[in-house]
Amino acid sequence: MVVLVTGANGQLGQALQSISGNHPEIDFIFCSSSDLDITKKESCEAVFLKYKPNYCINAAAYTAVDKAESEPEKAYLINVKGAKNLAEVCKEYGTILLHISTDFVFDGSNKIAYKEEDSPNPTGVYGLTKLQGEKAIQETFDNYFIIRTSWVYSQFANNFMKTMLRLASERDSLSVVNDQIGTPTNAVDLAEALIKICTTHNCQTEPVEVFGIYNFSNEGQCSWYDFAKEIFEINNVNINLNPIPTTSFPTPAKRPAYSVLDKTKIKKFFQVEIKDWKESLRTCKI
Repeated sequence: MVVLVTGANGQLGQALQSISGNHPEIDFIFCSSSDLDITKKESCEAVFLKYKPNYCINAAAYTAVDKAESEPEKAYLINVKGAKNLAEVCKEYGTILLHISTDFVFDGSNKIAYKEEDSPNPTGVYGLTKLQGEKAIQETFDNYFIIRTSWVYSQFANNFMKTMLRLASERDSLSVVNDQIGTPTNAVDLAEALIKICTTHNCQTEPVEVFGIYNFSNEGQCSWYDFAKEIFEINNVNINLNPIPTTSFPTPAKRPAYSVLDKTKIKKFFQVEIKDWKESLRTCKI
């Protein structure tokens, strides 16, 4: 089985690389943006012609949530045009696409965990372009898995956990918002779930019905303040941590106040075992 991974130098791409050795049955092809520029159709064509992948995991994305507000064209190019290019080439080569999306497609007005069929309503450019990317894939072909995830962190690349630990080494106190509720997701757990989809989906008796949108995050929920507090406790960091409301920390892009994702569907179809976010955080060492 050949699995092509875009965005190899990003957080999820590196997480996939870190566990690829555990799956000798898969021939992984890891492509950075310099190897495969998803915004250019000819670049996608050339790579697919060379490797003819059975699956493509699209871990390439524009994820700078606040910066997207001032760079909408760049976010659109990567998150929408790039997704469409990959979908078209996947269709041409009979490749199954696993595309990573986000909780930011929702506005955060829910009071219970979001299901895959809930109506999206993004409040910023990043969420909008990710939703448009989902739609571009859906309009192109049927053989896709769109996996929405949230609050991704790991020992790789830039993320909230690493930012907190860096700031704690520079300051005596930190203030973190405590009224945005979601679920942290360890990128390695997400990577394992994606590989599980690749290795088990052909076993389904009715594979066509299996394609579609899925949610994946770790289990449980917390605020960003709770997340930061747990990060510091696990890493034995002594710092004065203050909870603050979102109104005290204005950002260019509005964040969902609540973006917990319901994982019933992915657990049902792929028997994915999902760790609690606190348990998984303890396994993540820089």
